[in-house]
Amino acid sequence: MKRLVLLRHGRTAWNDARRAQGHADIPLDEQGQAQSAAVAPAMAALAPVAVWSSDLSRAAQTAACVAAVAGLEPVLDARLREFDIGPNRTGLTSEEYAAAHPEEHARLLAGDDAGIPGRETDDDVLARFLPALASYADALGEGETGIIVSHGAALRVAVPAFLGLADPGEALGVLANCGWIELEHAASTWTGGETRWRLVAWNRVVA
Repeated sequence: MKRLVLLRHGRTAWNDARRAQGHADIPLDEQGQAQSAAVAPAMAALAPVAVWSSDLSRAAQTAACVAAVAGLEPVLDARLREFDIGPNRTGLTSEEYAAAHPEEHARLLAGDDAGIPGRETDDDVLARFLPALASYADALGEGETGIIVSHGAALRVAVPAFLGLADPGEALGVLANCGWIELEHAASTWTGGETRWRLVAWNRVVA
């Protein structure tokens, strides 16, 4: 069995204020640093052989904390970044965005991401994220665990696509800061022993 653990970064001041971050390079706040310190021993206890991370500060700082406890060096990869949400959305709350850019906000609510200047669509994110995820999955040997540190929205889109699941809609909830997903590559009794990646846990957190 191989295992992938996909961890969302710790909290930032913009998370706390409900301001959209996208590619804005916002560092962890004090609580985010505490969350990263708390989750690091749980990640290290899984005996990972590698820690891969988005290069944005909030993820890289979380990954550095995890990697230090696990005795590893994190590998940064820009393909694991959050959605680029465009210049008009970045830094604003939903209410501020609706007031400042009502037409864009309406397009976003309607799912018309392609009509929003500078914003990545789901397909754009999957085009960069899935090859990274697949390469790291392939790099693991039997019995090994790898940890990927990334971002809530990107993970919510990429993980179901990686597993070949139909659009889960709201069935998979929002990941908490330093909440994680566990995937296992193992034989399935439901498919006659076929070996495949499967979802084991979603939004697991330190108690």
